[in-house]
Amino acid sequence: MQVLSLSGADVARLLDRDALVDALADAFAALTRAEVSAPPRSQVATDAGILLSMSAHRRGGPIGVKLVTVFEGNAAYGLPTHLAIVALFDEKTGAPVALVDGASITAARTAGASALSCRLASRPESRTLAILGAGVQARAHLAAIPRVRPIEEIRVASLFPDETAALAALDPRTRVAGSFEEAVRGADIVAMCTSSPEPVIEPGWVTPGAHVTSVGYHPPAGELPPALAAAAHLFVETRLAFEPPPVGCGELAGLDPSLGTELGEVILGTRPGRTSADEVTVYKAMGHAVEDLAAASLVYGRARELGVGTRVEL
Repeated sequence: MQVLSLSGADVARLLDRDALVDALADAFAALTRAEVSAPPRSQVATDAGILLSMSAHRRGGPIGVKLVTVFEGNAAYGLPTHLAIVALFDEKTGAPVALVDGASITAARTAGASALSCRLASRPESRTLAILGAGVQARAHLAAIPRVRPIEEIRVASLFPDETAALAALDPRTRVAGSFEEAVRGADIVAMCTSSPEPVIEPGWVTPGAHVTSVGYHPPAGELPPALAAAAHLFVETRLAFEPPPVGCGELAGLDPSLGTELGEVILGTRPGRTSADEVTVYKAMGHAVEDLAAASLVYGRARELGVGTRVEL
């Protein structure tokens, strides 16, 4: 039995980022329509970190399973804190068909979902973007969000000056802000991409009419102020986001799940997106297996068309 192995470089070459946003929109609509089979995310913990397992299937496509580890001490070994693989299986036979680098899939699909939330909930004229953090997700958001809004100014801020400067150098529209507060005040879109175990902004910094995305995951709390989530028009991938970690997000603990609008509901027109120019909107991502499935399926399909990848005999 042969399995197609696709590296991070393969993913970068094959994944169309604009097609990804559209594929994610379709996936979230299917999720809201209950057309996706996806058990709750599970977790195995060790003294050094955690392993999360996420699986999903939509009829007519492959079964996808992502295994992702979060080991905060990996810097000492010269490794990223997040490592992952995505496996795809044929829906008719259960045979494994592909093994895809999960770190690149995670970065692309997470930023793609944030970009989709901007397309659905930010003001169309949004021109100023603040990015908090300077790691993998910050770079992915820098590439993704300007695809859906006419961004003219990008402010970046993090606790690591060298990484922040390197991020700013990637785009001529970007400048380094002196603090998180400086980056956030007056921004039309705020992309929070940190691994902070506590809130990194204050609700009062957020300008009326701004859209905030938060993708950081560090239970039991995290980067997003719960008060901001409670006061804003809140968007989620699914209301499972209100469950305790590892299924949901620590920042949403204790909030009424009815406060959250699923992205799929906006796409299907069953609940509204932004309702006024001054409304503050917040998208809190928990990460859902259907996103990995959508992204990996795009990559796998394109790889088969072009004959890209390495065949591995099992």
